[in-house]
Amino acid sequence: MLKKKVISKLAKIVGQDNISTSQEDLVCYSYDAVNKKFLPDAVIFPADSGEISAVLKLANKEQFPVIPRGAGTGFSGGTLPIWGGVVLVTSRLNQIIEIDTDNLTAVVEPGVVCGEFQKEVEKEGLYYPPDPASLAFSTLGGNVAECAGGPHALKYGVTRDYVTGLEAVLPTGEIFTTGVKTMKGVVGYDLTRLIVGSEGTLAIVTRIYLRLIPKPETTLTIMAIFKNIEAATRTVASIIKGKTVPSKLEFMDQESIKCVETYHNLNLPSDTKALLLIELDGDLITVERQADSVEEICREQGSFRVDRARNSQEAESLWEVRQAISPSLAQLNPTKINEDIVVPRSKIPYIINQIEKIKNNYQLQIVSFGHAGDGNIHVNIMIDDKIPGEKEKADKATKEIFQEVLEAGGTLSGEHGIGITKASYLAMELPEKEIELMKKIKRVFDPNEILNPGKIFYGKV
Repeated sequence: MLKKKVISKLAKIVGQDNISTSQEDLVCYSYDAVNKKFLPDAVIFPADSGEISAVLKLANKEQFPVIPRGAGTGFSGGTLPIWGGVVLVTSRLNQIIEIDTDNLTAVVEPGVVCGEFQKEVEKEGLYYPPDPASLAFSTLGGNVAECAGGPHALKYGVTRDYVTGLEAVLPTGEIFTTGVKTMKGVVGYDLTRLIVGSEGTLAIVTRIYLRLIPKPETTLTIMAIFKNIEAATRTVASIIKGKTVPSKLEFMDQESIKCVETYHNLNLPSDTKALLLIELDGDLITVERQADSVEEICREQGSFRVDRARNSQEAESLWEVRQAISPSLAQLNPTKINEDIVVPRSKIPYIINQIEKIKNNYQLQIVSFGHAGDGNIHVNIMIDDKIPGEKEKADKATKEIFQEVLEAGGTLSGEHGIGITKASYLAMELPEKEIELMKKIKRVFDPNEILNPGKIFYGKV
């Protein structure tokens, strides 16, 4: 519990209107997209790096945790104040400072919403590809903290591939900059990439330098429908092997299709077991040629219906279906255990088959969908945790799925991060020496374990 004098000092730093200790506000910032709640002692809304610096210096002096937060859309509990303290919300740092059309770069603050930034960039004929499912709400600061991906990662890469530099505040309060504004730069260690994906445990980002690319001339969307999962997952590898790299290549299993059809009428045959959504982009001639090739591969691999969107409205409707999957799963069961495993593309048929076996063995509802083009599958275990033994079954199933993923040469998280939900599984993938090296880095940056403690590593570092 924070002392009154500490609350008073925080109010002097950020202003009385930008701090709250009311029960209503504390509850609002006690959770994210994970089904867990931890009440903070206060919530603050700083205006700039100077105020953040002063807050962190006070935190080191008074020994209270500071938890940085954007929009709170994360799936790993990365913004939860598990040990109390102060939730520091970056929503007031929300300016697009510059979009440089000469150098194809941009400078933004962390509170800028990803989708809004994309719209502004596209007005200039440019393109910022990272597109997490939460892009309409999630902020670029949160995207940087988690190294967010999304469907476009298949062709264009993830957030770290577009961040060239940062301004940030160390846990001890010093303001520093990393990286460059140029396309190249190899002076010293790459601290920028160290900060990106560090889940708010090494620094609070206050300014982001991004590279942009020209907006593709055209896009085209294809939906391929299958009567069995194996044919759909086999098709994914066949498309890439055919030397076509779609901008998006998404997979939906039968359960996820059933859920979204409650809200979107896809008019699919009743024996549909899986579908692929495929987007191609580039110049018109190349896209048409690639579309013909992709449709042929889909049919050769067993698709019994291949539809090509006739216009942008039809294409947008199909992608709205994909984005609706996650919220629609609530109709199956109240609690969702959401994992984002990644395997080599060639192993997708194997891992989907193993998940089906585990699902049947434990008699659980498991829904799989996601970015099949880069091997990133979202595995959702839907349970009612009020049923005795249900949570325990789900935990055992999760661990077995992780074991299968690692045996297939994969990784336990592609874009959600570790946070608190995967911390206990970290040692399954990383050797002890590597984990200890990471802990040493954390201790160098944050000697008093002030910034977002309890994340990534199980317990104290």
